Amino acid sequence: MFRKMRRFKQQITDEQCIEVLKNAKRGVLSLIGEDGYPYGLPIDQWYCEEDGKIYFHGAKEGHKIDAIKACDKASFCTWDEGYRKDGDWALNINSVIVFGRIKLVEDEDTAIKICTHLTKKFTDDEEYLQKELKNALPRVQCLELISEHMTGKLVNES
Repeated sequence: MFRKMRRFKQQITDEQCIEVLKNAKRGVLSLIGEDGYPYGLPIDQWYCEEDGKIYFHGAKEGHKIDAIKACDKASFCTWDEGYRKDGDWALNINSVIVFGRIKLVEDEDTAIKICTHLTKKFTDDEEYLQKELKNALPRVQCLELISEHMTGKLVNES
């Protein structure tokens, strides 16, 4: 069903993939958009170690929501900040692609948990968090991506 990685020597372990997912601030969520065109959008995410799902949030309506309602297949790609070896110009980057099914999160307690974790990736300001939960939560739609296949690789730009 899912292809094997062609450049398997660059493949990283599932544990390394999870580290990238946990630490990356943003990635690209790709859906099947209108008229079958790919729809990729930059989005911040939270990887939950408890259930292995990737969570997102956004507006309750729009292209993203329409695409999800039409087809639940999705992929998510993210990467780390990379590193350079001493004296080398090339950047070494770990990237991860997750394929799976995406769905709307309907439970408010789960949405609060997701929004809390997403906010804490960017700030520890508890006052800001509480204000956002109070004012923005009614307008937010949380999403969960259930992984069916994950691959990652270390790419050297040289």
